[in-house]
Amino acid sequence: MRTILRTMLQGFGARRIVEAEDGASGLEAMDRANPDILILDWVMPILDGADMVRMIRSPNNPFAYIPIIMVTAHTERSRIVEARRLGVHELLSKPISAKSLYQRVSSVILHPRDFIKTATYFGPAPREIRNRQKIWQGGPGQPQGQPPGQDGPVENVTAIG
Repeated sequence: MRTILRTMLQGFGARRIVEAEDGASGLEAMDRANPDILILDWVMPILDGADMVRMIRSPNNPFAYIPIIMVTAHTERSRIVEARRLGVHELLSKPISAKSLYQRVSSVILHPRDFIKTATYFGPAPREIRNRQKIWQGGPGQPQGQPPGQDGPVENVTAIG
């Protein structure tokens, strides 16, 4: 998987790519390489991706704000929710394609997100979700449940996921 990722990243023009075979050596490599983006697999020996993200997303960690793209074959809803709670920027499901990798890398570069800190979370602010329909709360004279844009005023609504 590292070879595939390296080949794709080189094709995109990445100049310096540092690899590590497990999470523990990945943390050591981060100290030496000072990376701009971290791409890691969820399943790794010694220290898995989730544990590695927990360590990195500590406000005291010098890499706490690094964009993280998590690669995984486990795409069930519980994993996606866990990745979000861990503070992962992007999730990339296997088998990966060059297009999907490029989209994730572009996203963290071109659309950086502010970080938030609460009692239970430290990481990137949730992205805005586009094209999500809001249950219409019709105004005076408007029927309940009527979707925006259908015989009534349209509200400019942004849903946060």
